[in-house]
Amino acid sequence: MIRNKMHRFRGRIERYSKTMRYCLIALAVIAPLAAQEVHPKDVREVAKAGSSALPTLQEFLKNPDIDVRVETVKQITEIGTARSLDPLILGTQDNDPEVQIRATDGLVNFYLPGYVKTGFASSIKRAGTSIKGKFTDTNDQVIDAYITVRPDVIAALGKLARGSSSMDARANAARAVGVLRGQAAIPDLLEAIRSKDTGVIYESLVAMQKIRDPSAATGIGFLLRDLNQKVQIAAIETVGLLKNKDELPDLVDALNRTHDAKVRRAALTSIAMMPAESNRALYTKYLQDKDDNMRAAAAEGFARLANPSDLPMIQKAWMDEGKTPARLGLAFAQVMLGVRTTSEFSPLQYLINNLNSAFYRDVAYAYLVETARDGEVRNALYPTLETGTKDEKISLARVLARSGDQDSIPHLEKLSNDPDAQVAQEGLRALRTLKR
Repeated sequence: MIRNKMHRFRGRIERYSKTMRYCLIALAVIAPLAAQEVHPKDVREVAKAGSSALPTLQEFLKNPDIDVRVETVKQITEIGTARSLDPLILGTQDNDPEVQIRATDGLVNFYLPGYVKTGFASSIKRAGTSIKGKFTDTNDQVIDAYITVRPDVIAALGKLARGSSSMDARANAARAVGVLRGQAAIPDLLEAIRSKDTGVIYESLVAMQKIRDPSAATGIGFLLRDLNQKVQIAAIETVGLLKNKDELPDLVDALNRTHDAKVRRAALTSIAMMPAESNRALYTKYLQDKDDNMRAAAAEGFARLANPSDLPMIQKAWMDEGKTPARLGLAFAQVMLGVRTTSEFSPLQYLINNLNSAFYRDVAYAYLVETARDGEVRNALYPTLETGTKDEKISLARVLARSGDQDSIPHLEKLSNDPDAQVAQEGLRALRTLKR
């Protein structure tokens, strides 16, 4: 027993000594700071003290050496405590784009751990005074709805998206606003899309899609005719997701004028998101189109018109259809028009089955999110939470996180005790979202 006590005592002494050593190193480095003698290796040494080193590291952000400031932001991000947010916000105000970008990714990383490994900053390479990096093609990351982000973090990112001298820093900040669901930065994003930079415009539009604030929809119509395909499609998609019915005539015009298959698909999909009987002829026309994605979009239009008399036509099209994208759209339409059974070959079961497909999972998930807003559909989905595959359980937990109600809570509580750890984790996340 005495030996154990002595061992613990020596451990405390060693930890205390180690902490004191780092503090002394920090003090030793602060002294020459005014003389501009700090080097990146000094920053790394100081950072070993963890969160207690943050005041010193914040001082390093004033150093005239860019390499020192870059390394400082890296170390503050790695420390990753709530106390890291203030110095990272300060980093977004730096006059060097790399420091701004790394500080931006550091802020996101606090709320979405691991983000710095895949964010824009991870690809940065400096060549003299310029930097080069590459945005990943995948831009679907977003924090869970129950996570609350500090308002000053969103304000700092919005300011950067609106006004940095670096287009890469602005685009990266806009992406960060979307990941963090920064609704308060909508005015900044609307200002950002007035820039002439494709990257900034595109990232701002995608951020608006993630935030889903309808108030933003009225400020993006001018981009529906943009000459850049990527921007035009993003603007079309955003108008649809935000359901700006005032833009329906322009969407129809874009559909009728373009010869670009991707623009056509985006336009019809957005038109279908805002059901109007005046567009019934369009849905009828494109339900027979040679493009299976156009047939799927037309089916979505009929789904949201919610006219039961359309069901026989949709069911016949479903029986005749051989392509998965169109079959998914037609399955969605049938569920929306009242077919709610989960028998082996039913439309709803077809959507559930496609949650196991890496290629079509996201499409099936989106359809289920929309259909599950109906209590009858949710009741039909609950048994799969017990008997489904791992992928089905995980995806349905996410569906219920967005479209569930109080009736979903007992089922998610049971799922949170699933033997599979990943399934149980998704059940807990869904519960936290519903109870927020």
